[in-house]
Amino acid sequence: MPEHEYLSISVLTKYLKRKFDVDPYLGRVYLTGEISNFRLRPNAHQYFSLKDEHAKINAIMFKSAFEKVKFKPEEGMKVLVVGRISLYEASGGYQIYIEKMEPDGVGALYQAYEQLKKKLAQEGLFSVEKKFLPKFPKKIAVITSPSGAVIKDIMTTVRRRFPIAQIVLFPALVQGENAARDIVDRIQQVQEIGNFDTLIIGRGGGSIEDLWPFNEEIVARAIFDCQIPVISSVGHETDTTIADLVADVRAATPTAAAELAVPVLNDEILKIEQLRIRLFQNLQAKIKLKQQLVNKLSNSYVFKQPGRLYEGFLQKIDILKKSAQQALQKKLTERERVVHSLIQRLQEKAPNERVHLYGSQLEYLTKQLEHAIKEVFQDKQQGLSKATSDLDKLSPLKIMGRGYSYISGEKGEIIKSVVQLSLNEELELHLQDGNVKAKVMELGKEKNND
Repeated sequence: MPEHEYLSISVLTKYLKRKFDVDPYLGRVYLTGEISNFRLRPNAHQYFSLKDEHAKINAIMFKSAFEKVKFKPEEGMKVLVVGRISLYEASGGYQIYIEKMEPDGVGALYQAYEQLKKKLAQEGLFSVEKKFLPKFPKKIAVITSPSGAVIKDIMTTVRRRFPIAQIVLFPALVQGENAARDIVDRIQQVQEIGNFDTLIIGRGGGSIEDLWPFNEEIVARAIFDCQIPVISSVGHETDTTIADLVADVRAATPTAAAELAVPVLNDEILKIEQLRIRLFQNLQAKIKLKQQLVNKLSNSYVFKQPGRLYEGFLQKIDILKKSAQQALQKKLTERERVVHSLIQRLQEKAPNERVHLYGSQLEYLTKQLEHAIKEVFQDKQQGLSKATSDLDKLSPLKIMGRGYSYISGEKGEIIKSVVQLSLNEELELHLQDGNVKAKVMELGKEKNND
């Protein structure tokens, strides 16, 4: 039995990959499916899956191809893709390398337009307070194609309506892949110069592909960040771009943009003349009214007979003076009556006799008090003398004067009994007129009569 040749995994995988690569049906495949496992990787290759009800295939879209996609792929979105089928040797799995992708059922540009519109609306770029266009602009910047009808229509309209305004053209691409970047550069250039009152961005009508630079996010953000009021005039009445929504004012045509940017000079001159006439008439009416007032005041008695101005005040002062004098006199009369009444009442009380009586009583009570104090003093003095005598009788010195004395020991204690003494102990005898030192020579106890 012949021996079989065993293949390595790598050799088999290379064989299968070649089968995929040389198959004419797999070199360009058109698929429809639902996006799965999609996670946007900024500025990188995109890896995800396409699936239907019964199967799934891995997909890869390289950075160069993904940058051309006009919409943002989302999980679950149904798409149409064009690509080639090949086998990835490292894992042995087959996958599709997508070259082109667009939404299934909706145009890719329209899908991208709706996604960007929703995104910018959520950020508030459309709802922010718009800048006001200046009434009388001196310099107007226009970003558009130098060869189109847009600049001609704007210049013609401005010359007709407001010829004193200066138009400065900033030529830019308005169609193609590089148009969006060029428009942004022109907007930044206008801001760097900085002495423009109004900016008009416009181009003629066309398909959504032709107008697409004005639906790019970089153009929308450049218009939003522009400090100069922007008028967007892109396409026609039925065409609404992202630039129209972000701009401060949208004009349906370039002519309408110019009409919004500048007033009609003749109309403004006529308005100024009308205002001058109205101002002159108002001033005349005010002067006439003031003159009438001056004449009326000049004829007033205040200026012709100024004394009449204070006649009424003089009369009022006299009346008030008289009233004050009468009130004062009445008050004085009432006070005199009260004083007279008090004097009579005081005299009726006759305080002199009462004072004399109280004086006699005071003198008598004073003598009585002095006598009582003297008796109390004598009584207390006699009591003190008796107490002193009694105390003197009890004095130890008196007792010692009758021949008594007391003995203290070496430590100064009073000796009251023989038991407190010992032989040869020194004692001190206290007499009436001094002390005597003694020593115990013999101890004896008093016999008990019992």
